Amino acid sequence: MKRFKLFGFAILGFLILQTSCRDAPKKVIKTEPIAFKKEGELTIFSVGKDSVRVKLDIEIADSDYETQTGLMYRSSMEENQGMLFIFPNTAMHSFYMKNTEFPLDILFVDENLKIAHIAPNAKPFDETGISSQVPVKYVLEVDAGLSQKLGLKIGDSIEFNRL
Repeated sequence: MKRFKLFGFAILGFLILQTSCRDAPKKVIKTEPIAFKKEGELTIFSVGKDSVRVKLDIEIADSDYETQTGLMYRSSMEENQGMLFIFPNTAMHSFYMKNTEFPLDILFVDENLKIAHIAPNAKPFDETGISSQVPVKYVLEVDAGLSQKLGLKIGDSIEFNRL
């Protein structure tokens, strides 16, 4: 009989908790939007020429946290802005768009500062891996469509400086 009473109290307690949790209003956690922080400038040059295709203000991601977070939790980026990821070693790298709210072009850049692969129009919130396809040391993320608009090509080069 004691087991039955204990079991009954356990079920009653569970039902009370379920009912009270269901009726409680959900808490909305508000966060401040993450603002772009200009940390450098980057220029992209045409392959085999010294002509400038574009100059961008860049935010630099070079710590573990920054490279893992990237442009997540941001709603947009200006066309003249980008995020440059700097890795300690040249290696294969894979990116995904988890928690990234807007589409991007992802430019994979080798240790000689040459564009080695372009992944255009990465879709927001897509967790599918986007491979560098070759070993790279840098990755540049820009607004989707910018690489096509500027006619960027494999072999174009970049140059950047920190502020």
